[in-house]
Amino acid sequence: MNRLRIQDKAWTSFANNRVQKNQSAITKTLEKLSGGDKIVRASLNASGLSISESMRTQIKGLSRAQQNMQDGLSVLEVTDSGLQNVNDALHRGRELAVQAANDTLTENDRYAAQKELDQLMDSINDTANHMEFNTQKILGEVRPIYIQAGANSGQILAIDTVDVSIKALDLENANLETNSSANELIAKIDKALVFTSKKLTDVGADYNAISMHHENVGRTEESLQKSESLIRDPDMALEMMDLVKQNIVQKGDELLIQSTNRNVQSILGLFK
Repeated sequence: MNRLRIQDKAWTSFANNRVQKNQSAITKTLEKLSGGDKIVRASLNASGLSISESMRTQIKGLSRAQQNMQDGLSVLEVTDSGLQNVNDALHRGRELAVQAANDTLTENDRYAAQKELDQLMDSINDTANHMEFNTQKILGEVRPIYIQAGANSGQILAIDTVDVSIKALDLENANLETNSSANELIAKIDKALVFTSKKLTDVGADYNAISMHHENVGRTEESLQKSESLIRDPDMALEMMDLVKQNIVQKGDELLIQSTNRNVQSILGLFK
């Protein structure tokens, strides 16, 4: 007896398997397109995920370090401004001392000069006591300010604060009562000016060093971002092309299943 066999199962099974695999591929592609990430789950690229997460940790740390260094630069800017104010007061005080060292001054002249000198000393102390950054004194005491300048432990820069109070500058009880005391004051102010000028130089050197480090860290962060982007960011054009191709294959397989089913139904209709 001859038997009639309808060879539909193999084709249908093949097409169904392809539909399922293709649907999974379409889902993954859509996830990449919608999320903007090639590694939406660890199973897609476990090693790439590990590397990129490590890079992201470094990138975030470097970004924060740049903000830290910007704060450090702000501290130095405030320090520079304060030292300039102190220097200006010292120069004016020296000018008064030179004037008072002359015996031609009257008692009233000396009184007026002393009053202005007292005001200058008060302004120096006011700068030392009230020049702050984020509530921290930077011109009234000597201590290091540590700046976390990198993404990792131990990557630290230090800024030294300075004390420019009249006590630290040895200018307490400054007076212009006699030409002798005025001459002594000139010598003391000269020493104070040497000190503040050196501190201004130190501030400038620290500012340049931190600025250069800031730029280097910025370049490092940019380089890491590019490398991380190559691992994680999908090529939108290629992903769109894959999606189009996957949809075409999907439609083709669906048509194949539909066609096979119609053929089977047509053949079965002959036996009714």
